[in-house]
Amino acid sequence: MHLVWDWNGTLLNDFDAVVRCTNLAFASVNGRAVSPDEHRRQFRRPIAEYYAEVLDRPVDAEEFARLDKLFHDEYRTRLSECALAHDARAAIRAWGGEQSLLSMWFHTDLVPTVDGYGLTELFRRVDGLRTGAEPGGNGHGGTGRGSADHKAGHLAAHLAALGVPGADAVLIGDSLDDADAAAAVGARAVLYTGGFTDADRLRGYGVPVADTLLEAVALAQPRR
Repeated sequence: MHLVWDWNGTLLNDFDAVVRCTNLAFASVNGRAVSPDEHRRQFRRPIAEYYAEVLDRPVDAEEFARLDKLFHDEYRTRLSECALAHDARAAIRAWGGEQSLLSMWFHTDLVPTVDGYGLTELFRRVDGLRTGAEPGGNGHGGTGRGSADHKAGHLAAHLAALGVPGADAVLIGDSLDDADAAAAVGARAVLYTGGFTDADRLRGYGVPVADTLLEAVALAQPRR
């Protein structure tokens, strides 16, 4: 069994930074601030729809691009404040098989960041979001901030590059989109409550849910 890790909100504890950056973007257009609990309850893809809900008006592509850039620029300044989840290293070590990392954060930002935490050699492959232009961005709840709306296609490509059938994979992430992506390729998913999504939303989705990454690894172990 091959384990695919999500990054933002799962291995990387960047939730506080994301909420601050999101509120900076909202403030730039006189929008209200969201609390951490509101963000966990309301955040969804496409991200522009989440923004429109909070701002209580439509957000077109041009405005979203401006807000997204503000978010990205501020996030880069706060990245140094972010630490790994408290049991991330222990959880990675607890998995006995091969592992990889798939994030919807931009690839050119993801790779040096993962390397900076000394994790690169622990993964068979590290993939971020690749687009025609990578301005830099953040996974925002384990979800991409670029042109991609959903993770399923990226997970399929990631597993294909590894030569791993979906049925032989399990994904640990913190969002409903992670569960949807796993289901789309025939993989299993375990969802982690320490990230960007309200725990009750996760528990109502019909997949295993863990409060720690070590527990998530235990739930992800091959079924006997």
